[in-house]
Amino acid sequence: MNEAVLPDRWLGGNLLLCQPACGHRAGTDAVLLAAAVADVSGKLVDAGSGVGPVGLAMALRGHDMQVALVESDPGTAELARQNIDLNGFSARMRVHETDVMDAASRRAAGLVDGWADIVMTNPPYYQAGQVRASPHAGQAAAHVLAQGDLLRWIAACLALLRPGGTFAMIHRPAALNEILDACARRLGAIVILPIHPHDGAMAGRIIVKGRKGSRAGLAILPGLVLHRRDGRFTESVEAMHRGQGLIAGF
Repeated sequence: MNEAVLPDRWLGGNLLLCQPACGHRAGTDAVLLAAAVADVSGKLVDAGSGVGPVGLAMALRGHDMQVALVESDPGTAELARQNIDLNGFSARMRVHETDVMDAASRRAAGLVDGWADIVMTNPPYYQAGQVRASPHAGQAAAHVLAQGDLLRWIAACLALLRPGGTFAMIHRPAALNEILDACARRLGAIVILPIHPHDGAMAGRIIVKGRKGSRAGLAILPGLVLHRRDGRFTESVEAMHRGQGLIAGF
């Protein structure tokens, strides 16, 4: 099991979050992804959930929402289970310890294709060979996918989504072509939100959201700026970190 620290108070203290002392930890990307989907009804899959911050944030807002966390690392999955219990969501949240890209493994873990009304994902951002992987196994797994696996990852997410359901992911702008290729003929009404570290800087992240089976076209929104000139979060992004705001117009 991962060596864990005492629970962090997350989203302005609205959630308690056990995280590994070493390795990947929830941060602004998880906050932004959770703030990108206003709908908190029905059934949600958080694919590649880590210790569960996005799914937990959605469950906090959606009091009747059923949430499935999908995580392949056993130690991380165990921390996600602890977080579900710690926050009192055990009646409507479950961890599926499986490789989301393996259809047979998904089914064996109790995940049914077409089950989810919403699928959200914060997949590993880099392909093997693009970066030097972390010597910490958990952090390396959270950051690096094998060549071609981003296409497989998105295809798996969309398989879990019902027709008409909402898909949302956060990733690097450099992966946009691959993301759109994976979504082609599967996802429509795609909206892309560039995320800039500060005003005038190139986007460091994008959020891509769409609807399964829609034939509507693609739109690119004005970018979201994270930081003010003094380095502090903008007012809207700070509110998201407190669990009190959503991304406007998205």
